[in-house]
Amino acid sequence: MPILEKHKAIETHATLLMVLSLLVVSIGGIVQIVPLFYLENTIEKVDGVRPYTPLELTGKHIYMREGCYVCHSQMIRPLRDEVERYGHYSLAAESVHDRPFQWGSKRTGPDLARVGGRYSDEWHVDHFIDATSVVPESIMPSYGFLADNVIDGEFIQDLIITSRMAGTPYTDAMVDNALADFLAQADPAADSDGLIERYTFREVDGVVVQAFPRSINIRNFDGQPELTEMDALIAYMQVLGTMVDFSTYTPVANR
Repeated sequence: MPILEKHKAIETHATLLMVLSLLVVSIGGIVQIVPLFYLENTIEKVDGVRPYTPLELTGKHIYMREGCYVCHSQMIRPLRDEVERYGHYSLAAESVHDRPFQWGSKRTGPDLARVGGRYSDEWHVDHFIDATSVVPESIMPSYGFLADNVIDGEFIQDLIITSRMAGTPYTDAMVDNALADFLAQADPAADSDGLIERYTFREVDGVVVQAFPRSINIRNFDGQPELTEMDALIAYMQVLGTMVDFSTYTPVANR
């Protein structure tokens, strides 16, 4: 049988098999990659996704500094068991302002893509101090020291500027008021009107509209008078997965 004989010749010659395998893989890769160069944007635009506030962005960097991504992913796959446990599958647009993204590939702990609003601030405080106090089987180490680390936002404007250089659409007003917004979010007695305006409204064709209807979390997150790293980390936790209103979201394919 001529075809089988040719196939045998390929299988019995390691170099030939390697070259042909590389050729097949290269063709498959080209077919997948080349079309992307002709797309203006590979990420679907979704209403509600906004840049992190200064306090939330600080919390994200604390999250990365402490290696939380090693045990927790932030990517819910479109599989039935994942959606039923964690919520709506993750959208690429939800990570558009994450540099680097926090998708992850390992789950020693649960996925955190939709953790925002699922637990109270007090629960998070207890969890960070002693995870077994709320989840007896948890092996997460204590992060109680975060409540002792007072932060003053000295470099928050630099962080916002750096994020803007990387592509996050922070406006001049957001940069100029970075420190004020940083302090206001954790102080319910502060004047937070500017923070809310900058992070929930934007100008569209000369008209100011409420582009991000999901409210900004403004409160004392860890219950202490000082502004701490615990405040920032909980502020970040409480915003994860809350920007998109999935009760009104319709995938592009269904529009």
